[in-house]
Amino acid sequence: MVIPKRVLRQAEIIRRVTAYDAIVVGAGPAGSTAAYRLADAGASVLLLDRATFPRDKPCGGGVTGRAARLLPFSIDPVVEDVVSAVELRLRFGRTFERGGGEPLAYMTQRRRLDHFLAEKAIEAGAEFRDGVRVTAVEAGPDGVAVSTGAERFSAYAFVGADGVNGMSAKALGLGGNRTVGVAVEGNVPHGLVDPERYRGRLVIELGTVPGGYGWVFPKGDHVNLGVGGWGGEAPNLRAELARLCEAHGVSPDELVDFRGYRLPLREPHATLARGRALIVGDAAGLIDPVSGDGMFEGFLSSQFAAEAVLDLLGGRAPSLDAYGERLTARLATHLWASWGVKAALDRFPRTAFTIASTRIVWRAVEKIVRGEVADVSAVRGLARPPLKVLALLARAAGDPGASYRSA
Repeated sequence: MVIPKRVLRQAEIIRRVTAYDAIVVGAGPAGSTAAYRLADAGASVLLLDRATFPRDKPCGGGVTGRAARLLPFSIDPVVEDVVSAVELRLRFGRTFERGGGEPLAYMTQRRRLDHFLAEKAIEAGAEFRDGVRVTAVEAGPDGVAVSTGAERFSAYAFVGADGVNGMSAKALGLGGNRTVGVAVEGNVPHGLVDPERYRGRLVIELGTVPGGYGWVFPKGDHVNLGVGGWGGEAPNLRAELARLCEAHGVSPDELVDFRGYRLPLREPHATLARGRALIVGDAAGLIDPVSGDGMFEGFLSSQFAAEAVLDLLGGRAPSLDAYGERLTARLATHLWASWGVKAALDRFPRTAFTIASTRIVWRAVEKIVRGEVADVSAVRGLARPPLKVLALLARAAGDPGASYRSA
């Protein structure tokens, strides 16, 4: 029997529409860990990314202790250095060093970390397709459809994890950034710098870039140098990076893998979930305002996202809306404090630096960075008075984080 061509074309279309419990777009840290958690719980998961893995990504590559605590597995296979000490300098001059005991952060490279996390998702049962560009995302009352050109997929739930430049948030009418910071970075191979100078140590240069700082991070065979600040500082960042290089005895011409990127900082009342779709990580603008780090927020949002999707799939929730409310509440105090410190450092750099350099305050910072306490509200004892002084400085600088406390 000869099957009419029209019927063949219809059958071909049907074969190309594949259904899953959840589709995750973006295989960065937030996307891959969300896919891992969902697949590990027994959900059918499709993980998509437009890049071909392994691929690199602009990022300092540090995973704080509190971020690592959120993962259901160890990242030891891709850790290149363990940081236990921090050297803080004000305008390339006044310096203090703290730490040297328990680990504060684990240094890796996004090329290795993201590939590792995607592989963990695959091991848990997720289907991973890299080199696939999503062209459309459509949400409906019964699910979400994702198009990639010739193919179309459907799912009961959708997780957008395609970063600050991704299309998921825009397509779904989610997110919304308060502002966008910018950063540039490059690497210097060992041999052009003394690796022992930076091994086990983060160097942070404060008071150099409005709304940000400069850094030197240790890696396995190189050090990573970068600067970041307010979005309006973009035209000045190359010159600021050159200043940082010179302050550390490096010629700017010796930098390799130079790149720039945007840092999204979300509005306090931004909608992060609606119906059967939600956004996580950088796609949701979940960047720490003062540090520019997004690993903790990315891993936390992926955990909350997976739990929300599983509640939806299990009939325990009618939608994913509760995810946004829960995540916003969890981050409210931290974002308030972080925005305050950022404002204080910008407006009163010397005073803020002096307070931050005290051993009492630094012990509190270490507890937060390691994840021993949730945020500044859980800090007790002698650190409370100087932290209150920082809060007063933040208020004098406009208290830009106040709106997050009531979000």
